[in-house]
Amino acid sequence: MSEVKKVVLAYSGGLDTSVILKWLQDVYQCEVVTFTADIGQGEELEPARAKATAAGIKQIYIDDLREEFARDFIFPMFRANTIYEGEYLLGTSIARPLIAKRLIEIANETGADAISHGATGKGNDQVRFELGAYALRPDIKVIAPWREWDLNSRQKLLDYAERHGISVEMKKGKSSPYSMDANSLHISYEGRILENPWTEPEEDMWRWTVSPENGPDQATYVELSYQNGDIVAIDGVTHTPHQVMEKLNKVAGANGVGRLDIVENRYVGMKSRGCYETPAGTVMLKAHRAIESLTLDREVAHLKDELMPRYASLIYNGYWWSPERAMLQTMIDASQIHVNGKVRVKLYKGNVIVVGRQSDNSLFDENIATFEDDAGAYNQKDAEGFIKLNALRMRIAAKKGR
Repeated sequence: MSEVKKVVLAYSGGLDTSVILKWLQDVYQCEVVTFTADIGQGEELEPARAKATAAGIKQIYIDDLREEFARDFIFPMFRANTIYEGEYLLGTSIARPLIAKRLIEIANETGADAISHGATGKGNDQVRFELGAYALRPDIKVIAPWREWDLNSRQKLLDYAERHGISVEMKKGKSSPYSMDANSLHISYEGRILENPWTEPEEDMWRWTVSPENGPDQATYVELSYQNGDIVAIDGVTHTPHQVMEKLNKVAGANGVGRLDIVENRYVGMKSRGCYETPAGTVMLKAHRAIESLTLDREVAHLKDELMPRYASLIYNGYWWSPERAMLQTMIDASQIHVNGKVRVKLYKGNVIVVGRQSDNSLFDENIATFEDDAGAYNQKDAEGFIKLNALRMRIAAKKGR
């Protein structure tokens, strides 16, 4: 362990990473640099600086990455209409490559030869952090304490903290029984009573959304403006990507939009039950598909849908920085050049309903699609030959008794 001189720790200031900080100092006898990222979790981050300072840390990074997160990670993912296993909008998964990127940048800036994280040996995040780190700096050493130490329970962590004088802020009042993770795209809940897939989560678990039953009795209409597949304005007001996330999370959450309760397949092989709130993402997925329905060629749209599950798995499993994800992203982004226009959605008691879409790049031709007189724009007799040619192989097989 003596070969590690300096390590960059992904540090939240909570129990786990506070213990890890001290453990790294004691076990590896190395200098620790702390990195705390603001990716829209809505928490005060300055206490992390105070705790790191108290632990003797000289190089402390607290970075506001909210705009970069939305612009360079969330928005590109939604251009692909990405959804994992038919339901999950990848809120945790998409944040990890950005954190890995910044860990490596800080390691390069500070001359560190290692990075460290607080992900456990059972989850996906260890894979995501480390695949990203190795892709960006192949020679980096990764220290994952949960795979090395024997502090494998909350009580052992608390005992360690007490022995070493590590302050642990205990929340007053009723504490959450769930393991939670939040960023601009979502908030997740796992553990405790949710480990029984039959148990319904308590209503007071949810933080970002009202229950659909208690949503407003009057629908809320939202108009989204698109440019090259990205939302650039809401109700005619220009927004940055992060501002889009903030605005849509607020308005959709107030209408009970975005709750999800699923059992997913982790990359490490186990099934896991989790609950998620993704208000903005739920609206974005529905609206983006609506604007694409007007502006994308049929075969382009269908090809995107065929490739999307692979793209989603790459993100879920931690391969954001892989060459295959970059290749897919190039194709996806190229498909978005004509994805411009407006979509109007109605939010009502947990539902997102598309009620209008328009685009100067629309491929919808009313003269052809109409049920009224099309004035010769489409010759219906042409369909006969089209049908017979497509039926030819089946007619031949039927005649052969096959």
